[in-house]
Parts: sequence; structure tokens; C-alpha cells
Amino acid sequence: MKKDFDLLSLGEILLRLSPPDNERIVRGETFQKQVGGAELNVVSGAALLGLRTGIISKLPDNSLGIYAKNRVRFCGVSDDYLVYDKEEDARLGIYFYENGAYPRKPSVVYDRRHASFCKINETEVPDSMYANTACFHTSGITLALSENTREVAIDMIKKFKAQGALISFDVNFRGNLWTGEEAKECIERILPYVDIFFCSEDTARLTFLKEGNVKEIMKSFTEEYPISIVASTQRIVHSPKVHTFGSVIYSAKEDKYFEEEPYRDIEVVDRIGSGDAYISGVLYGLLGCGFDCQKALEYGNATSSVKNTIPGDLPSCDLKEIDRIIRNHKNTGIQLEMDR
Repeated sequence: MKKDFDLLSLGEILLRLSPPDNERIVRGETFQKQVGGAELNVVSGAALLGLRTGIISKLPDNSLGIYAKNRVRFCGVSDDYLVYDKEEDARLGIYFYENGAYPRKPSVVYDRRHASFCKINETEVPDSMYANTACFHTSGITLALSENTREVAIDMIKKFKAQGALISFDVNFRGNLWTGEEAKECIERILPYVDIFFCSEDTARLTFLKEGNVKEIMKSFTEEYPISIVASTQRIVHSPKVHTFGSVIYSAKEDKYFEEEPYRDIEVVDRIGSGDAYISGVLYGLLGCGFDCQKALEYGNATSSVKNTIPGDLPSCDLKEIDRIIRNHKNTGIQLEMDR
């Protein structure tokens, strides 16, 4: 049965303020205004590739909320499940991002406490959305923001699952939001409901105290929980401006690992959102290509790698461009210097 949405996600929409180029927060005079947020980044990337997506979130009922809503629409993401905070203290969470240049690392300063999203209530969205969605995605950031967002997310996971939706979850651990022990205890509550699980090797070791090599770790999650697919990114940071990116996907049903040659020496313009772009590519490959894990791997690696070259949180590559990037990546012969 065809559903209204291929993918819905629950998450906070943030205002991002960045000093231009490599300027510093402590001395620059201007900030560039943008919109981002882990779950919005995922559904934006998936929408660009062709999936029908939407975001569940709460925005202040003011000019900043309108700006965020307009950006959501611009990305081709449905705003059907955006709700608005009319209280006097309504606010949009903010974060400040500063680019890095070796040996100075990129840095983030958050100003997101008491944002409107932390007050979201399930009664503000229609129950019909649970049956209208093929896949629901959220992340550890949403679980960590507040006790309210945690319980709302867990309850939504259960309701989507009960209505036949696949559950996609990204650990996305943030040490400034909660401890590894808190994350482990909470995430283990929802893993029995998760179908598609995104967790890096480092996070698996630090948060879930896993041992062994990356493939053994990935398989162990499917042995302990009814998880169908585990994806783990592998990023090598040579410097803030040069990365190598690849990943591994494990299919429990096939008992098979999927890999490819990584994207080497990526010229990094802005790494924020590249992990989310990976998820959007993988979910497109799974939901849009008949659960072809090899395609999911290729789309995930390509979308993440190219996102590193684009300013801002949100991706901007459509399916045609990503397909071209994948072809070029596989091509070992002579390549043209320009697409024209």
C-alpha cells in the first residue's frame, strides 16, 4: 500500500550563525544566517534525491519561525507537521559555527536551551501521520535535548512501528548534551524497535562499550536486537580541510557486509551535516531502490562526500548530480576537469 510519506523525521530545527570564511567568533563583526538540524538535514537530502519527506518539529510563531519554515519548504520537505509556539518566551534554538584551518579545529557554541522544540507535544500533530509513513527517522540528539523530547520521541517510535513503519535511528552522540552512560541506557530502550541503525565505530566503543573490529561490532547489534541493517561511517581527518570518507553497511538478512573504495582527499568547505547527508543517501538507496544495500552504500558515501564541499548544514545535490559523482568515483580512466 502506497503511503503519503516515504520518510518523516522528528527533530529540532536550529538557526545557524557563522562568521564568514575562516573568521573567528571572538573577533568577527558579522554572521551568516542559515537553518539546520540533524533530522532536517536528513529529510532535505532525501527529498532532493526524490523521496517524499516531512519534518515533525515546533517553531516559534514569529519571524524566525517563518524563516525556518520557508527554508524547510525550499528544500522540498513537507511542513505539514510543523507546529508553532505562540508563547511570549517562544524561541528558535541557535548555534554558532566557526570554520577550522590546521592546526585550529572547527568549533561550535550552542544557545539552544528552552527552545520551543523542547515543549513539543504529541497531541499537536494528527494521529493519521503514523499510518501515512513508510519510514520514521530520529536521532540521539532529539533523545538528549530534554526529558520531554525523549519521551515524545520514544512514544512516536512505538506508534510508527505499530503502524508498520520502518524505524531509522542515528546515535549521533553529543557529549555536551548527555554522558555516554545516559545515552547507552536510553538508546537501549528503543533498539528493540529499530530496523535501520546508524552508529560509528568510535561511538559504538565509547557509548556501548563494544569490543572487536568494526564488522564484529556491527553484527553484534543485530544479534542483540532485531535490527535489519547497520551502517557505520569511516572518516579520516587529515586536516580540517582534507578528509577521506567511506563506510560499511551490514545486512543481517543477507549476513553480508557492503563496502567500496572510499572518497579520498575531499576538499572540505563545511563538514557540518555530512553525516546527515550520508543517512539521506543510505535511506534513499534502501527506500527508493528496493533495499539494495550496495546502492545504499554508494549513495550514502557520495552524498556525504559532496556535502563536505558545500557551505551550510543543508545539502543541495539532486539525484542527477549524485549519480554523476558515483559514476566518476567508479571511473578509473581519464576524467574531464569540468561538468559541461
